[in-house]
Amino acid sequence: MKAEPLVFRLLSDSMTRGVETLTDGVSEAFFEPVIRVGVTGLARAGKTVFITSLIANLMDRGRMPGLQAETDNRIAAAFLRPQPDVTVPRFEFESHLHSLTASEPSWPDSTRSISELRLSLRVRPTGLLGGLQGPRTVHIDIIDYPGEWLLDLGLMDQSYADWSTRMLERIKGRPGAEDYLNLAISEDALAPLDETRARSLAKAYSRHLHDARAAGYSDCAPGRFLLPGDLEGSPVLTFAPLPAQASAPRRSLWRELERRFEAYKTKVVGPFFKEHFARLDRQIVLVDALGAIHAGPAAVEDLRRTLADILGSFRPGRNAWLTSMFLGKRVERILFAATKADHLHHTQHASLTNIMETLVREASDRAAFSGAETKAMAIASLRATVEETLPHEGQVLNCVRGTLLDTRKQAAFFPGKLPTDPQHILGPARAGAQRWLDRDYQIMRFAPARLTRRPGEGPPHIRLDQAVQFLIGDRL
Repeated sequence: MKAEPLVFRLLSDSMTRGVETLTDGVSEAFFEPVIRVGVTGLARAGKTVFITSLIANLMDRGRMPGLQAETDNRIAAAFLRPQPDVTVPRFEFESHLHSLTASEPSWPDSTRSISELRLSLRVRPTGLLGGLQGPRTVHIDIIDYPGEWLLDLGLMDQSYADWSTRMLERIKGRPGAEDYLNLAISEDALAPLDETRARSLAKAYSRHLHDARAAGYSDCAPGRFLLPGDLEGSPVLTFAPLPAQASAPRRSLWRELERRFEAYKTKVVGPFFKEHFARLDRQIVLVDALGAIHAGPAAVEDLRRTLADILGSFRPGRNAWLTSMFLGKRVERILFAATKADHLHHTQHASLTNIMETLVREASDRAAFSGAETKAMAIASLRATVEETLPHEGQVLNCVRGTLLDTRKQAAFFPGKLPTDPQHILGPARAGAQRWLDRDYQIMRFAPARLTRRPGEGPPHIRLDQAVQFLIGDRL
């Protein structure tokens, strides 16, 4: 009985979006085209730094030779414009850039909710049109949202029973999971609802998610348990997975947590994807692959499954709910970027790219079949290190040198050598290995370097220009 109003709402929303899509298409074709680029990242991937460096390097393009429109001298100007959605917070570009370029630079605070910024480019047309008309304006709307929210889309296909069974199995072996599993198994889910017990379960599950994310795990959903915002303490965030029950009476703990799970889907997840995600043209997903490798095989396998789940979110048509949400609108290009490439010597960048490509290959094949073009690469949004070669025990080590975040001292660092064959990483991860047998991969926390920029140059980076070319180069 409850599903019928939801179906009508989705149909109504679909008709509205269809009209909006047609209107936007006509407007873009004849006036000023708009490219909506979604930017999200899994834990500690550096999303805020990426967006700040992206905007700064599109405004001052001296370090962007990989962007074809810039190489062809077709970008006449770049400037910030008021964003079209006045209800969404503005991305705080200026304050974040100040943090990165100050005399004592620091990493900016992470954003914890959705934000947006519009960057407009004046672009000269190519070919015959170039001689017949002047530059046109192309608007790039950058939509910044937490990666945890993206993972929530997978909940829309699941019942509370299915989700509970899946999560209770998936969290086994994670930090803090044993305490929660013992609590969930001992709980009498058929007993009448006791709000104190429900809150205890939700808090314990939330603690596990925080512990798992801190240990390098990626699949930490529901996302609002980590970033609750103004929903903190509300019933819609007071649920947790419990062992499946064949039948549960009304007003039991199980039935109430089931009701709240469904409310989370319809009241929290659905509106976000309807209002923001379903309107994206291009998407970049930032991934701290080096952090997962450092955390161990279990974290790498968790990352692989998480990336497969994420790519599934970009395949409209796999079920009725997604079909109604997208209504023909499709993310055309998806870039998976392994960040912090500056933590490795350039001789290892190809290995990091190969690992990233292999991590998403299975899922990207499905996305390509549905029409989305995908790519994986290794980047550094802001280069915080320099390369250095040092002798060590009769060998030559390719190191990076930077300022350590905790001590503010300069140090050279060799993180370990990534294998050229990605299966030497992914094989043990799939097999359930507890640790790497023949090598130890390390990461260091570097502070941003003091920047010296010539006029017309953005912050130093690694392959940011190639990332931009893939995402929007064809539309310029």
